[in-house]
Amino acid sequence: MLSERRLEVLRAIVQDYVGTEEPVGSKALTERHKLGVSPATVRNDMAVLEDEGFIAQPHTSAGRIPTDKGYRLFVDKLAGVKPLSSPERRAIQNFLDGAVDLDDVVARTVRLLAQLTRQVAVVQYPSLTRSTVRHVELLALAPARLMLVLITDTGRVEQRHVDCPAPFSDTSLADLRARLNSRIVGRRFTDVPQLVQDLPESFEPEDRGTVSMVLSTLLETLVEETEERLMIGGTANLTRFGHDFPLTIRPVLEALEEQVVLLKLLGEAKDSAMTVRIGHENAHEGLNSTSVVAVGYGSGDEAVAKLGVVGPTRMDYPGTMGAVRAVARYVGQILAES
Repeated sequence: MLSERRLEVLRAIVQDYVGTEEPVGSKALTERHKLGVSPATVRNDMAVLEDEGFIAQPHTSAGRIPTDKGYRLFVDKLAGVKPLSSPERRAIQNFLDGAVDLDDVVARTVRLLAQLTRQVAVVQYPSLTRSTVRHVELLALAPARLMLVLITDTGRVEQRHVDCPAPFSDTSLADLRARLNSRIVGRRFTDVPQLVQDLPESFEPEDRGTVSMVLSTLLETLVEETEERLMIGGTANLTRFGHDFPLTIRPVLEALEEQVVLLKLLGEAKDSAMTVRIGHENAHEGLNSTSVVAVGYGSGDEAVAKLGVVGPTRMDYPGTMGAVRAVARYVGQILAES
């Protein structure tokens, strides 16, 4: 276990290195921070931190920089989440309040996160499997062609065309719309299949084929892979950190192009707690020089998706964690009110 003083020295090293981009020496630490001990004592503490693997010396006769292990301890024990200022919170609210639909909410969130943190922002669309049905609309396009519109509690709208095996009357259409909504509005998507399985039998024989076709389209919509959609923004921010990546930022950019990689980075959406993965904690080799800060967001107590940022390990963790948490909270409020 490290002493409180050595934890303070580590905290000071992380803060200075993140702020200056320069390896930190004992003399600079004692000048910038009120550590209450001599430079010789700080040098001794730094030697212990280095032996324990929390800091490293990048060059001979240089200062020290934090390692992944050092950043991990800083995040777990030393870094509080930095609250946003009132003007920052107002700016977030004003920017997100102008959104007109779910796509706009996600696009604005990505842009906002990238601007606030100056990192790469990643936002996952709300997952259908964790959503509930707000409304189902059925519209006649032709005597034997319908449009199915599915609206979720998160504001997501899915539209599908249905080709009917026979003409479907307006009366039957109104009847099907009413029965569908009475059964599944407010219910979880995962519950829908069993709630509608006996519906065709309650219609006249000549309408059952069309009812079955509508239900089949509805159920296909619920399980389509399109639910795992992501939006990414601020990739150009990485170019500001060229020297933070060992050789080139190309492996990072290539990893960010793979949606499966990004989904794994964000983690399980149902886990709403904030996660911070640092350096080699990221399984994808191309992201070993980055850190990921992610949190769940949703319209109620349960998260329906994740959002977060990717940047170099030399990151302002308290500020980034504060921004990610604040944005997630506002997005959740918008979904709840939409």
